[in-house]
Amino acid sequence: MSAPLGPQQPQTKAQRWRPELPRMQGNVLMRTLLGLLVLAAVGAALAWWAVGAVGVPPRLLAPYIARRAAGHNPTIVAVGERIAAIMLRNDRGPVRTPQPMSLRLGAQPAAAPREPTGTAPGASRVVPVASPAALLAAIDQARAGDVVTIAPGTYRLHASYIAAHGAGTAAAPITVRAAQPGTVLLELDAVEGFLVSAPYWQFENLGISGVCADDSDCEHAFHVVGKASHFVARNNTVRNFNAHFKINAVGQNAPDAGILEANTLTNDAIRRTANPVTLIDLVAASDWIIRKNFLSDFFKGDGDQVSYGAYAKGGGSNNVFENNVVLCEYLLRSPDGARVGMSLGGGGTGAAFCRAGVCHGEQDHSLIRANLIANCADVGIYLNRAADSRIIHNTLVDTGGIAVRYPESTAYLEGNLVDGAIHGRDGATLTKVDNIDTATARLYLGSHPMRQLLASPGNAFGGRVPRRTGVGTVVPDLCATAAIAPTTEATPAYGAFANFANCMR
Repeated sequence: MSAPLGPQQPQTKAQRWRPELPRMQGNVLMRTLLGLLVLAAVGAALAWWAVGAVGVPPRLLAPYIARRAAGHNPTIVAVGERIAAIMLRNDRGPVRTPQPMSLRLGAQPAAAPREPTGTAPGASRVVPVASPAALLAAIDQARAGDVVTIAPGTYRLHASYIAAHGAGTAAAPITVRAAQPGTVLLELDAVEGFLVSAPYWQFENLGISGVCADDSDCEHAFHVVGKASHFVARNNTVRNFNAHFKINAVGQNAPDAGILEANTLTNDAIRRTANPVTLIDLVAASDWIIRKNFLSDFFKGDGDQVSYGAYAKGGGSNNVFENNVVLCEYLLRSPDGARVGMSLGGGGTGAAFCRAGVCHGEQDHSLIRANLIANCADVGIYLNRAADSRIIHNTLVDTGGIAVRYPESTAYLEGNLVDGAIHGRDGATLTKVDNIDTATARLYLGSHPMRQLLASPGNAFGGRVPRRTGVGTVVPDLCATAAIAPTTEATPAYGAFANFANCMR
């Protein structure tokens, strides 16, 4: 800065004294200053190492700092809030106006393809219904092979739950469906919607909405329990529940081998409840396939304010989360709470709710593959006491990265593209093979090379995705279509997709 114009202020005694230091004093001062600079550099290096070692991203540390500063004198509060705001801005970037997307994933305008049912004459029986009373009666009286087909319209249903208790078979499941998506809306003023307690039920092409005055009164659209194995939900749009799909064991019976495919699960507003908020809440069940779903906007407004897009926990095994899109914050925004994209283990399970009444771990041999997870106030993927987990070719954008925790967790991670860090703590074992992620310390400086890599005008997840070399294994591209099949080429893209434009309708 240039010297000010006009008369100068006389030097203070201290200012005059500095240039008159004897040479020895000057040398001592220089050595002292150099020493302080070295200490500062070492301190910065140690701080950089510590941030990386602890692995806490700014989006998690910032709320903690703001909470710790709250209640002190105004200066401390202001400084704490300022530091937290800078951390969040550096980590999450500017707040953007949400842009709805038309995706090939989630519920689609075309009807779900009909599964072949009934290998014997008379095994399939169409049951048309056109009123709430007729629908309830058809479900109550359903038998193997029934195809309950709901006429177009809006149906308001008031009940504690709708009992789906008749048993289908592999050759003759019980199906509840709309002939065409978008023509049937079931409005549920109920704690639970469909309580499914028997095997081989299928639900297709339905619109289902919770309409309770109190969010705590609309818990689940589907509660799949006990002997309800081989459950299928396909091409449904479900909104405004705390846990859209709740799946759990009852006693020694667990509803294994289910499929959730091509469903759209979302909420129109923050859930004002202290109850758990998790769109897919899978406890103590095994061998589920959860694929091609679109999950968004799961905000828990009360209680601990921690929510999840989907998890599997409670001692189950061999569950697969594949080719899903999870946008923690899509059309909703809130500065409060912690939202986790996907988890094996969730927040843990009480022994009484574990498979066979005991949890040696929360999850075994499960797979999270080729998912896009984005815009989460917490980590994108969280493993909690999840043994032999495989985390393969996922793309994470604007999340706290991937966290693996506790000695029971062993994770193999390959080909992931992560805007954030992959981090283990509390004794977890990680095997990392050819992933791209970002050191935690860089996030504190606002450095997001992976996010910049994917940035593209008009397409939040576009950009040029780097390729792996020498792989030669099947990589199920999230955005594959009939014309773009999963590839066995030796140079698949890192992460879940090679070109996100192929995911758009």
